[in-house]
Amino acid sequence: MQTILRSYLMVFMLGLAVCCSAFNAVAASQYQSNEAFISQAFNGNSGESKVLWLDDDLKKTVEAILAHRFNKMRVRYWLHNNETVWIMDEIGKESPITVAIHVKDHKIVRTKVLVYRESRGDEVRHDFFTDQFKSAKLDEQYQLDKHIDGITGATLSVRALTKLSRIALLLHAHVVQ
Repeated sequence: MQTILRSYLMVFMLGLAVCCSAFNAVAASQYQSNEAFISQAFNGNSGESKVLWLDDDLKKTVEAILAHRFNKMRVRYWLHNNETVWIMDEIGKESPITVAIHVKDHKIVRTKVLVYRESRGDEVRHDFFTDQFKSAKLDEQYQLDKHIDGITGATLSVRALTKLSRIALLLHAHVVQ
């Protein structure tokens, strides 16, 4: 009887180990810290951490861009010499993607995936993709003024980065006149 219990215990432990290693394979991958991105964007300066409180109209516009509810009343950003950095999360397929967006003169300077938590589609973190956002501006319909090529197998991640870029440009326009 003890031998059978040991066998079941061994199988259970092996199964648990496999599950844990599979979970770790899908765990978040951090590519850069918030502080490092901000410092790089502002040439070694940490900028001034600020908070933008969203009024009803601004929140509705953000929700229209996201195509879902936005459950925050305020958004943190960093400001230095009329340049802003926005670090925000948006769900890709199932998990949040943390993205940093540097905006200057109402144009995107740089977009960077800081943390990617999805099991697939992480090609959006590479420069060949994020460089497409450089110099993008917002038009009157809150769309980017340039086309962003998608990535096969990463459609929802591409949409997430595009939405966050639009929001960063929208919010930048509210804090920098």
